[in-house]
Amino acid sequence: MSELLLLACALLSWIITCQSGPWRPCTDMLQLDLLSRVLPGTGTAQDGIHIVQSRGSRGFQFSGSPQLFRFPASQLFVNCNFFPAEFSIVVTLKIPQITPEKSEYIFTLLDGDSDELLLGLRLSQNNLHFLQKGHGPKKRTTFKAVGLDDNRWHTVVLAVTGHYTILTVDCGRPLELVLESPFPDDLDTTGSTFFIASRRRWNGLFSGLIRQLVLLPGSDATSRICPSSEPRLSALSVPQALLHLPIKPSSTDLPLHPYEAEVRVTAGESPPCGHSEEGQLWFSTLKKGLFLCDGMMWLTMLQVKEKLDYVEDHQDLFTSSETFDIEVFHIPSVGLFIATANRDSNLGSGIYKWTDGKFERYQNISTYDAQAWQYFTVGKKKFLVVANCRSKDAGDQEQSVIYKWSSRKLKFIHYQTLNTHSARDWEAFNIRDETFLAVANHRQGERNHNIDSVIYKWNPVTQFFEVNQTIPTAGAYDWEFFTIGPYYFLVVANTFNGRSTVIDSTIYIWLGGMFQPYQSITTFGAIDWEMFQIENRVFLAVANSQMLTEEGKIQYSINSTIYELSIASQTFIKFQDIETNSALDWEYFTVGDDKFLVVANSYDGSSYSLNSVIYRWQGYEGFVPVHRLRTNGCRDWEFFNTTDGSYLIYSSARAALSKVLKLRTI
Repeated sequence: MSELLLLACALLSWIITCQSGPWRPCTDMLQLDLLSRVLPGTGTAQDGIHIVQSRGSRGFQFSGSPQLFRFPASQLFVNCNFFPAEFSIVVTLKIPQITPEKSEYIFTLLDGDSDELLLGLRLSQNNLHFLQKGHGPKKRTTFKAVGLDDNRWHTVVLAVTGHYTILTVDCGRPLELVLESPFPDDLDTTGSTFFIASRRRWNGLFSGLIRQLVLLPGSDATSRICPSSEPRLSALSVPQALLHLPIKPSSTDLPLHPYEAEVRVTAGESPPCGHSEEGQLWFSTLKKGLFLCDGMMWLTMLQVKEKLDYVEDHQDLFTSSETFDIEVFHIPSVGLFIATANRDSNLGSGIYKWTDGKFERYQNISTYDAQAWQYFTVGKKKFLVVANCRSKDAGDQEQSVIYKWSSRKLKFIHYQTLNTHSARDWEAFNIRDETFLAVANHRQGERNHNIDSVIYKWNPVTQFFEVNQTIPTAGAYDWEFFTIGPYYFLVVANTFNGRSTVIDSTIYIWLGGMFQPYQSITTFGAIDWEMFQIENRVFLAVANSQMLTEEGKIQYSINSTIYELSIASQTFIKFQDIETNSALDWEYFTVGDDKFLVVANSYDGSSYSLNSVIYRWQGYEGFVPVHRLRTNGCRDWEFFNTTDGSYLIYSSARAALSKVLKLRTI
């Protein structure tokens, strides 16, 4: 017993002696540039690391053995061997979309010579994973739908403190997740190794670009780099090799780091632009421009800017009956299509494919007074949904139908039926990692216009859409979804409340897992909303079709209005009134640096044969008319591009004829 007491006293004396000395953190509490530690002493690149410039900024691309991109943790933790209990990780990266079954590592901290992971950051499709060992089994904290794999630069700050993990992307609104247990304050890094862009193995090697990777012990780095004039490129510590132009070597010296581009010249269609072509230059004699492949698409470097000169007739598209809506969509590896929403229930609606510079009939689908089509995707699945205004048989419940693209049959097949009420429009959209469909229910029966429109949500378990929310509407005709920064909006075009068309249309904002009213705007038989942005200005244009008062007076030649988001009041305020004739649609498009709006004028009270007008953005003057196009009962406009140029197509609600117009440029 006496020996045990002596041992206890000795241990107590040792603890007191150790604690009496000055306390020092494991690191110097300064920002620790992890990226520079896998570069030579000069700070330049080495074998297996290439400097690549993309979208005006540079980053390192890792292509060599992962064993080259490592360093011992003891280089960082000089005073003790414990990882900080509170810290931030700052990373600036750019990566193309990651396939669903794949994941890639930004960095890992591995224990000794084993493959046991102590800490790491991993990317998968649309998700960011924070990995830690903690006490017991490995833990994973996942931030979903962060959208980092979109082939654009992003700066991410991941702050860890206690029970909380906080993610800030591009100086935006922070996302906070609560950990099951606080981050350990005794994570021992003795003998551990940092691996940059990998987890020691080739599998999971980061395929994108990394511009900075910094560990900041003890604090949240967000306040150090935000706000920023360039939030996607906010810098805490970027290696010097990425901040300067490449140094031109002498003729006898090797280059300090790889930096090169291949130039291809063509006179016809654009060459492929994928991951293997990233960094290549392409000169097009047809487009008169120089383009750079960013791994997904060709970016314009230098080009003679196109300007719209005139509009010419390109194709008369004869449809089965009058057409209320046209949906333009592209199926990868298959081609460009349009779907026409046709009135005649006996003849159905058509799908047309762009073939040899013209649209040709591809498939016919049974519809019932179809009002609109919407193309959308859920993962790899491709869908078309039709808004049927009438039922198959008189007196039956009206139903709209979702069709799914069959890659085996190369056509759309029936997938799901949804009960609707004189449906006028479908709007598909994504919020974070979930897919929604909103239907504009116009009326129930012949007189009741004050009914609910419905928002459906995709159930990944049942693989069907289910009711998520109902919203009271008044003769709803259109939904328009849009985002502003981190916020999601949905605006409805309310047309008629049973007495008058002079009613409020409402903008809704996504809060607490549902849409809630944000702002009401008085409209006049609103049929369509079009949202667009010009630089950092946000606009909403409404197509007002008619002014019917409770006294029974009706006007068709009225103003349609463009609203602009006011940063001061955080509401949309009137920007410009444009006189229209029973306007049914707005379409925004660009040609070169010019921005345009085209309106579908349908009726002036005496005639359906009217001019629909293209307006050009003139800055302080707003939109001014530049082209007047003769149309007959114009119902819808759509803009699309092909390798041959730019086009507009309009549908007629008065004749079984739609027209494709080509935009001639100079």
